[in-house]
Amino acid sequence: MTSVGVRVARGAALAAGALPLVLMGWRTWTGAYEPDPIAALADESGEWALRLLLATLAMRPLRRLMGWRWPLAVRRRLGLWAFVHASLHLGVYLGLDQYGIWAEIPRDIAERPFVAVGLAAWLLLVPLAVTSTRGWMRRLGRRWQALHRLVYLVAALGLLHQWWIVAPKADLTRPLAYLAIFVLLMALRLPSPARAGRGPGRLPERAG
Repeated sequence: MTSVGVRVARGAALAAGALPLVLMGWRTWTGAYEPDPIAALADESGEWALRLLLATLAMRPLRRLMGWRWPLAVRRRLGLWAFVHASLHLGVYLGLDQYGIWAEIPRDIAERPFVAVGLAAWLLLVPLAVTSTRGWMRRLGRRWQALHRLVYLVAALGLLHQWWIVAPKADLTRPLAYLAIFVLLMALRLPSPARAGRGPGRLPERAG
């Protein structure tokens, strides 16, 4: 892939992560989230975190199936944007939904277990975001790849978190669509006979 193509792909990844933030800010400012702006902002930021996480997971299968190099250039950026949106989602919950009253959070977790699932997903994302650089890849060696396999668990927890929230509303269209995408991406990771016999020796691939 040419350097121009890499720059275009990176610009697209930047837009994929930044534009939703701009839109959420605009909708908050104009009152488009009324009558319940906190719930609307929490839902949208959480859904964008899940979308970007699934997009991150799609990059490696896309590289293998199509032979394109650009997915490798944007995978880390999409993952970091997923962390940004997940952090916004958590920030809305802590700062606006709970008003920063930390003593109420354990009680809320006991009453709404999906909060604990979402918090666990975010906590697992933190070390992945911190160690996403090549410097950390070299320092951790083979342990880096083992650590970054947690991204699959993070995605599964994110899907469960969303399902638990949406299920009482009875509209499971989007959760089922995200689940189908996740299952497909996991199936595409199953080793083929050609890859099964390939020995070690390469630098570990980035998360996703």
